[in-house]
Amino acid sequence: MGATVERRVAAGMDESGIVEQMRADGLEPHSWENAPGYEYGWHEHAYEKVLYCVRGGIVFHTEEGDLELQPGDRMVLPPRTRHAATVGSQGVRCVEAPR
Repeated sequence: MGATVERRVAAGMDESGIVEQMRADGLEPHSWENAPGYEYGWHEHAYEKVLYCVRGGIVFHTEEGDLELQPGDRMVLPPRTRHAATVGSQGVRCVEAPR
């Protein structure tokens, strides 16, 4: 199965609430942000990535198609899934953790 996105599962939660939830799930999250238009080149990870969009927006490009994330959305990216990303016009802030 490929990457999945759950829409607005963290709606109404601030970043500290998302971090707290991820830690309760046994994850070790870290936050990051990028300016509008920033691009990540194609790459993959050996681990499953769990990521929440906190602010702004980002589009993850996979070989199966694009996944657009907005605040409150959660993405799970299976290990070894090739992906790239483009940050939206408002920039982006995310919290992610390997699982």
